[in-house]
Amino acid sequence: MRLLVWIIFLCVCKIAGGQELVSVEDSSMLKSEGQLTDSIQPSFIQTIDNYYLQWLQNQKKTDTYVDSAYIAEMLKTVPEFPDSLYLLRLDSLNPAINLSYNNIVRNFIDLYTVRKRMQVATMLGASEYYFPIFEEALAANCMPLELKYLPVIESALNPVARSRAGACGLWQFMYPTGKMYKLEINSFIDERFDPVKSTQAAVRYLNDLYSIYEDWILVIAAYNCGPGNVNKAIRRSGGKKNYWDIYYHLPKETRGYVPAFIAAIYAFNYSKEHNIYPIESTLPPICDTIVVEDALHFDQICKNMDISVEELRDVNPQYTKDIIPAGLGKSYVLKMPYNYVGNFIDNQDTIFAYKRNVYFDNSDRTANPNDRFKRYAHVASVTGDKARLVYTVRSGDVPGAIAAKFNVRLADLKYWNNLNRRLTIRVGQKLVVYVPNSKVGKYKDKASYRGKVTNETDVPKVETIDGEFVYYTVKKGENLWTIAKKYPGVTNRDIMRWNGISENDVKDIRPGQKLKIKI
Repeated sequence: MRLLVWIIFLCVCKIAGGQELVSVEDSSMLKSEGQLTDSIQPSFIQTIDNYYLQWLQNQKKTDTYVDSAYIAEMLKTVPEFPDSLYLLRLDSLNPAINLSYNNIVRNFIDLYTVRKRMQVATMLGASEYYFPIFEEALAANCMPLELKYLPVIESALNPVARSRAGACGLWQFMYPTGKMYKLEINSFIDERFDPVKSTQAAVRYLNDLYSIYEDWILVIAAYNCGPGNVNKAIRRSGGKKNYWDIYYHLPKETRGYVPAFIAAIYAFNYSKEHNIYPIESTLPPICDTIVVEDALHFDQICKNMDISVEELRDVNPQYTKDIIPAGLGKSYVLKMPYNYVGNFIDNQDTIFAYKRNVYFDNSDRTANPNDRFKRYAHVASVTGDKARLVYTVRSGDVPGAIAAKFNVRLADLKYWNNLNRRLTIRVGQKLVVYVPNSKVGKYKDKASYRGKVTNETDVPKVETIDGEFVYYTVKKGENLWTIAKKYPGVTNRDIMRWNGISENDVKDIRPGQKLKIKI
């Protein structure tokens, strides 16, 4: 009897919607791997997976996104439809951008609705927070709202996504392009990660591209590979300006970019038809902004309010060191969940005053306004309860693994050791790591590596005075400038002031002399 009911149910579904229900577990009924990925670059598939993994690593409770009953239901069956229905659905969206349909687009639709169902469900949840930001900026500039799907294929709606090439944020801005469109990028803030500022910059960039091509599909292609490559493709095709006419003259990775864009629009608008449902995002449904006019550390907020650092980072990803570098006439915006804003305003005097001398050194270091950020240099997670260890880089080490070994943030490891954007390290290099005093015993053995190394660099050997100062022993050939370079944020003038050294005494610095260094 149950079998008869099930057969009738399948027949009704097929007659009513023209669809077939295919079990994920029955691989013989799905498209083969080769058919599914035809015309899809492996690098594109890997990018989706990488950004999804980055998103998972940023979640506080990953298990809640894997074990939910409705996710299991979502993954149980995969509907399949005929091409005519895909075409009809795309046409019924009445888009302002021409959405073509062919086998290449179909392959990308299958990628999103079959293989990457979990990622699409995650992005659907995140879109409830980010799409209103995109739509507001696009509508204000009278641009097609369909462009809001570009970050889906750029970053999988991960605001802290980083590509191997160095592109960052939801809209994947490279450093030069970000600076060109007035995004602030320095040691403390990277507005490529700011959902609002980066969206405004992306809108200006897309508008500039439209003034060149007057065709949104070509604009989308140029956003991916640059206008230079699109111009070359147009010339090589004999001056044709239709995307599909210049398709084979574009870089391989860009050939899939526009089809992926069309497929993303389809997958988001017809997710329910494919049995894909949003995974609820941890982002707050309503936020408000506060103008901050003096330097503020996230810890100062969290110690005085019932909000976590992770919650602040989620809605303020642009502050890469958990510091809002305001002051000296410069103000910044802090975004918070709406229900916390009143509490912050009522207690802001207490919040700003909390351990002010611990988090910020307000002494006058220089009269040069360009060095104003130096007064925040020592606050990157280094407080009085931290011990300083030195780790020697071994063969096969990478910065991310070293940070994980000591349970510290990669951003902090990078800051403590002045690592460049490429995070280049070499075997034998000494890296400074700060760990809680209570965990020194746990991490000491990991730091004291005594194997044979090459290119060993000279690293300061110090004796601890207290939680604030250390002693440094001067070596032969050293001066105050070379010693200061060993400590991020410290200048030779700082060492002179801490040790009562005058201009006339500088030349008398000698090997073996001990100097106080503030950490």
